[in-house]
Amino acid sequence: MVNITHKSSTLRKAIATATVKTSSEATIQAIRQRKVPKGDIFEFSRAAALFAVKKTSDVIPDCHPLPVEYTAITYQIEDLSVIISVEVHTIYKTGVEVEAMHGASVAALVMYDMLKPIDKNVEIHNIRLLEKKGVNPVIKNTVPKL
Repeated sequence: MVNITHKSSTLRKAIATATVKTSSEATIQAIRQRKVPKGDIFEFSRAAALFAVKKTSDVIPDCHPLPVEYTAITYQIEDLSVIISVEVHTIYKTGVEVEAMHGASVAALVMYDMLKPIDKNVEIHNIRLLEKKGVNPVIKNTVPKL
C-alpha cells in the first residue's frame, strides 16, 4: 500500500454511479411495481452496496481500511435504465472514491443477478466516479534551520 502516514485526516467525499440497462419496458415496470421474482432489487442492492463499501479493503489489495462515516445509495430510472448512485464520506487520510465505485459496482451486479430471470439482455454500463472532494492541508515544516 501507499504510505499515507504523513497525511492528515480530513473530510473526504466521493460519489460514483453505475447504470443497469434493461431491454424492455416490462422489466422496468416489474422494477417499479416491486414485482421482480427474486425480490425488491432496490433493497437487495442497497444492502449489498453497503457491505461492499465497508469491505472494499478486503477485496481491493491496495486500498487502506478506513472508517466509513456515511453512505447513501440512491436510484433513478431513466428510460430503460436504472442509475445507481453511491455517496461515501469519511474523515481519514485517504479518499473514498474506490469505496464508492465498489459499492456502485456491487449494487449493479446484484440488480443484474435479480433481473436475469426476466430479462436475458440486462447490461451494466459506466461504472464511474462523478465527484471527489477532500484534500490534505499543506503541512509546513516547523523545524528551525540550523
